[in-house]
Amino acid sequence: MLDQPLAQRHRQPEWMDQPGIDPAAHSQALEGLRRINAFSGAVGSLFAPIRSLARQQSGHPLRVLDLACGGGDNTTALAEKARREGLNVRVDGCDLSPQAVAIAARSAEERGLSATFFQADALHDPLPDDYDVILCTLFLHHLEDAEAVDLLRRMARASRCLVLVNDLIRSPLGYGLAWAGCRLLSRSPIVHFDGPVSVQGAFQLREVRELAARAGLEGADLRRSWPERYLLCWRRPGGPPLKR
Repeated sequence: MLDQPLAQRHRQPEWMDQPGIDPAAHSQALEGLRRINAFSGAVGSLFAPIRSLARQQSGHPLRVLDLACGGGDNTTALAEKARREGLNVRVDGCDLSPQAVAIAARSAEERGLSATFFQADALHDPLPDDYDVILCTLFLHHLEDAEAVDLLRRMARASRCLVLVNDLIRSPLGYGLAWAGCRLLSRSPIVHFDGPVSVQGAFQLREVRELAARAGLEGADLRRSWPERYLLCWRRPGGPPLKR
């Protein structure tokens, strides 16, 4: 099942990242990722610091941007949790793929959410500087080390308050969970291939700490979360501490 050792990162092209991907296959893969993200509980770990910040802030809505949001399942899930708790939070998303943006916008509209989705290249386009929270999920493992450092640095510069990163941990357990979970929760061949490959290209916790340090994210909090993921949380200095 595991063809590559996990001591070092082994990055290889993922099928979903390929240009000219079949729209039907892309939609099927995004639906599979939606189920996987829902099962993982990633939204819960992301929402905790957002909730804390929203309760401390009064006046204008807390604005959150989900970078490389894909089909927007985490984006809309965060917006729905904020709505259920009566928090003044607006969650928007952006992605390089116009098809993903269209799917995300349609999903938000069906749920009656005011989220805005727009096309943007998170690696090369300027990041908006009018968001309180900038986050990304399952994106950092796609990047070379230098690209990851640059993205973290740019996220910290653009965000008014908070940077959040949720991603996979490279480990035998993570690989096994990805291999089994992708097959149990999706029929998409793209997801079956990309899930384990993503773990092979992911970072270990010590590597994430090094990336954050190189990016200047002093005082960043890094915690392991289920199922074999991590949450990196960095608060701009000078703000009140977050309750976790």
